[in-house]
Amino acid sequence: MFSTNQPLRIAVYGSEIKLKGRGVGLWATGYHGTLVAAGAEPVFLKLACGGKSWGEILHGFGGVVACPFDSSTPGKMGDFESLCLWCREHRFPLLTIDGALLAMNSAFGGLNYNDLSREMPEALQHRHPPEHGLRHAINVTPNTLMSKIYGEGEIVVNSEHRQAIQRVCKGFVATGVSLDNVIEAIEHTSEAWFCVGVQWQPASPSASGLDIQVFRALIDAANVKAGAGQPARKMALAG
Repeated sequence: MFSTNQPLRIAVYGSEIKLKGRGVGLWATGYHGTLVAAGAEPVFLKLACGGKSWGEILHGFGGVVACPFDSSTPGKMGDFESLCLWCREHRFPLLTIDGALLAMNSAFGGLNYNDLSREMPEALQHRHPPEHGLRHAINVTPNTLMSKIYGEGEIVVNSEHRQAIQRVCKGFVATGVSLDNVIEAIEHTSEAWFCVGVQWQPASPSASGLDIQVFRALIDAANVKAGAGQPARKMALAG
């Protein structure tokens, strides 16, 4: 059991966001600043973990955020996939972001588009090259964990990507879909495991004030799994 006297430790497997600023002005942007504001102690994992198992690496952590490594640190798709498989086996709270979402979908048997403009030309909102801060609307599926985090109906996210999910992996459901029918968020169907993946960037300077709630939900799930006995926080829903 984790001590309630100190913030829960959340592992971050990926690179910190380099763009600086305060985003919505309430907390520092980036995974470190956002997780601290959400109530956790973030720790960035090294890419090379010395041959240790994920169980050894994640000992003492309550959950993990998986996000892409930057271009100067070429992360391995297989590392993300093995992390996701370990988290599923141990029901370890997991939040995957952007490319890590696609790695998770692939690890569990789903299919991904490699080039949306070529493979899904009807996806009008995704035909242009990705730009920093690009925003568009998505619909959140009712009666899902995602709807508890963001609220039901239409929200706006900062989605910058050429790749996307083509077929959702077994055991998961699409919970956020753009207006041009591109899947932007998925979650595991079992309440026994917090596992959420989003295509957008909830810790970047262009994130909305609502985006911190996906990190709070991860922390709440980690506290429950750890037996800390802390009730889930009420989310400030959109609309």
